[in-house]
This record gives sequence, C-alpha cells and structure tokens, in this order.
Amino acid sequence: MRGLGSGVPRWIIVVAVVGAAFVLLPLVAIVLRVDWADFGALVTSESSVAALGLSLRTSSLATALCIVFGVPLALVLARTRFPGQRLLRSLVLLPLVLPPVVGGIALLYTFGRLGLLGPALADAGIDIAFSTTAVVLAQTFVALPFLVLSLEGAIRTTGSRYEAVASTLGARPTTVFRTVTLPLLAPAVVSGAILSFARALGEFGATLTFAGSLQGVTRTLPLEIYLQRETDPDAAVALSLVLVVVAVLVVGVAGAQGSIRRGRTVAGVVR
Repeated sequence: MRGLGSGVPRWIIVVAVVGAAFVLLPLVAIVLRVDWADFGALVTSESSVAALGLSLRTSSLATALCIVFGVPLALVLARTRFPGQRLLRSLVLLPLVLPPVVGGIALLYTFGRLGLLGPALADAGIDIAFSTTAVVLAQTFVALPFLVLSLEGAIRTTGSRYEAVASTLGARPTTVFRTVTLPLLAPAVVSGAILSFARALGEFGATLTFAGSLQGVTRTLPLEIYLQRETDPDAAVALSLVLVVVAVLVVGVAGAQGSIRRGRTVAGVVR
C-alpha cells in the first residue's frame, strides 16, 4: 500500500512518525518543565552567565582550530593516495564514535603533567591540563571529525577540474588552493564549521576529564547544567533549554548551507 502520493509505503511513514516522536517528546518535556516565571533569573545568574560566556569563547576557538587543521586533513584524505590512508582516515574520525570520557583520558595522558608531552611542556613553562586551553583542546578533539567528514564529501563531489585548469595556466599549488579551491569549498567549510561549533558547545565528557570544572576557567555550560541538576533542577532545565535552542538554530543554519551547496552543485551540472 502506497503513501500520500510519494511512493513511500504507509507503514514506513508510521514508523518515521514514531521515530520523530522519540526525538521530539523529550524536547517537549523540557519545555513543559521550565519554570517560565523565573526563567530570566535562572539563565542570568552569575554562574550561568560565566558558563555560557566560557562555552561561546572556547567553542569559537575550537571551531577555528577545526578549520585550520580540518581543511588540510580533508584535502589530503580526498585528493591524495598513500599507504595507510584508510587507517589515518579511521583514526581521524575515531572521536565520532569514541566515548568522550575516553577522549579526555587520552588528552590527559598526552598533555597532562605526567603525559606523553607533559614533561616537555612543563620545561617550557606550559601547563595545559585543567585550564581553559584544555577545554579548547577537548572541544577541538571531538569536533574536528565533523568538519573533516563534511568537507571531504564536498571535495569528492566538486572534483578537481577547476584546479587542473588553473595549474595548466601556470598557477602554483598554493595559489590554486587560495584562489580556486577555497572559494569553491567555502559553503562546505561554513557548514562543517557550524556543525563543529555545535559539537564543541555541547561537549561534556572529555572536558570534565581533561579540564575539570572550575567556574570561569573550565566550567562550560554542559558542566554547569550537570552541577545544577543536583542543587537547582529548575536552573538545570532552563539552561538545558538554552542549549537546545542554540542547537536547533545551528542545525537549521547548517541545513540551509547544505541546501545552498546542493543547489549550486545541481546548477553547475545543468550548465
């Protein structure tokens, strides 16, 4: 039996509705649980504002690092061939499936005082663990794969014909990258950066393990929500709603960027 003129069976539509409800009902439950009378006071308390400000700052820095490292990584994975490439790709994307707390432990034993690079960093007077820098590194660790995966797919779809033409005209590789590759990939970079920012903003496990929870220094908004859950449930719910709204806006913007990119791709094919 066919669905509403779409060629989709009705039973699939029913299952899809149940799946959507599974995601939407918990969000509705948060909205219904919010103490709207005191909402403003709950989300503007000193600790809440400090946590939100810290999250926005560190997530922005983490997103910048994701762009700096993610664009070259995606280009190498999509445009080159070398031994161990599949293994490298698997390891780069590993944080997508790795429990965040495991990532935090890995970072701690890399940059901590007793970690792999800890003694060398200590000799240079650099102490990363349990600092704001640790928050940025933890967020970058979990968010980088989102940009790499998004951008790698766009690079493979776009192809390399424009770069090839520029090279035949005498442009050097760096010039081709700056004047041809980056402009072509700009929408994909923006979309991947938005997703990376959203992931960084919601990071919890790796941050708690590697950076701890010190107000104004390492206590991001997810950590503040976790602590408030025990002492002030109303504040935890209100702050959770703030994160939900931010996430919805980010996903919406990323979706719009993806639609624009697909439209440009289709237009290019038609031309």
